[in-house]
Amino acid sequence: MSSSAEVVLGFLEDAEPWRLLSPQFPSKVGGKPAWLSQTGLPSLSALECEICRLPLVFLLQVYAPISGQDRSFHRVLFLFCCKTPECYTRNDNRCMKVFRSQLPRRNEFYPYDPPPEDEPPCDAEEDHTVLPVSGVKLCWVCGCPGNKACSRCHTVTYCGKHHQTLHWKQSHKKECGSQVSAVTTSPLLFPESELVTEPEEEEKDTKAAEGEQEEEEGGGSSTQSMDCPSLAESLAETDLEEMALHETEDNKVFQRFKKKIAPEPHQVIRYSRGGSPLWVSSQHIPSEQDIPQCTCGAKRTFEFQVMPQLLNSLCVDSTGASIDWGTLAVYTCSVSCDHSDQYCPEFIWKQDFSSDQHTQTKQR
Repeated sequence: MSSSAEVVLGFLEDAEPWRLLSPQFPSKVGGKPAWLSQTGLPSLSALECEICRLPLVFLLQVYAPISGQDRSFHRVLFLFCCKTPECYTRNDNRCMKVFRSQLPRRNEFYPYDPPPEDEPPCDAEEDHTVLPVSGVKLCWVCGCPGNKACSRCHTVTYCGKHHQTLHWKQSHKKECGSQVSAVTTSPLLFPESELVTEPEEEEKDTKAAEGEQEEEEGGGSSTQSMDCPSLAESLAETDLEEMALHETEDNKVFQRFKKKIAPEPHQVIRYSRGGSPLWVSSQHIPSEQDIPQCTCGAKRTFEFQVMPQLLNSLCVDSTGASIDWGTLAVYTCSVSCDHSDQYCPEFIWKQDFSSDQHTQTKQR
């Protein structure tokens, strides 16, 4: 991986609902997934938490086409997570899943030319519980594939009994048979926002210049360098050594993390395909062996990471048991292989803060 790869930062912005629908190819957080390919969607079992086996909820998606690769002209990465706080055990990524979908420019779902940026489509207000072209039915609660219909009205569908029960208790018991339940929003979903991006500004490298200046200032005569150090100098060196020993490697990594994000404290995504993640801790950093190969046999490389700042916007960052992470690093197929319109599982690595770091981040 190249540490010099360009880094693009993602920020949250409010947007009109039609801008966050599939034909606009959005990057977004929360709400329901804006599926790219309308066929080959992840199965219900693939969208389950591997710890509690409850359905995962859509967290975010990143539109990330690959220039010069026709099969990836449209390309989206979808991230899902569990909403059960108890599943967020330390450095355990089994409560999260990530999937990749990609299409060539000429495909059966979207026009060859991009949609107008400032004009909402004529069908922007239609019911999106069914994918318009393929007719695949979606769960009213989470927007994932679901063809289990309400036995009374037969118009609202669910991914399974769990979400059907949630909706029935929330509002469907009163609204069954009306049109209200088709347009209201499930409280299970995260707040919806658009992800807008801008390149990260490069830091001015002043270390070399500072090093040269120190060398010039400290380069006395050879006679001076041969003199025995004074008692004060010896004590100063001893103190510095003790301080250096006291500062753990974990603390250094965390301070670097804080310094790096300080110019743009509201960043929620760092995208750098082929680059390197910005870790929050020196502990639980994956080795190459920890990142499994793609099902096609190609190596997976880092593509983007989710920052802890996103937790504030999701309204889940509490002092008690809650959804939590230090950072989420997503690794994808290095060749972005073709899966015939099927959604391809990729790999996510969850790194948590140490207990001391977590206390500090609560002040952010």
